[in-house]
Amino acid sequence: MKKILFVEDEPTLQKTIGRFLEEEGYQMINALDGELALKIAKKEKPDLILLDIILPKKDGFEVLKELKEDEITKDIPVIILTNLENDTDVEKALSIGATTYLVKSNYELKEIAKKIKELLN
Repeated sequence: MKKILFVEDEPTLQKTIGRFLEEEGYQMINALDGELALKIAKKEKPDLILLDIILPKKDGFEVLKELKEDEITKDIPVIILTNLENDTDVEKALSIGATTYLVKSNYELKEIAKKIKELLN
């Protein structure tokens, strides 16, 4: 079973998307802030990370940068899942090493699951 680390500071959203992905057959691990996300990523070595940008303690850009600089976590695909829609943020995330960038409001859960499936297969 593929393991996904979901880094999202809004509990309701984390539950909704997390439950949907569990039903799709993934094992979900959650983190509510950037610092915790980094600790969990190193310990659990998930198959994929869903990462929000606006987070407490460390934002998604900092988390992404540290993940990509660490030997243990640098090869884990990271999908940015955020509400930030400007091109600067998209370019910044992709240049740091995000695999793809999804704006929450533009995608249904089924489409997010499809993207995850494509990346993990």
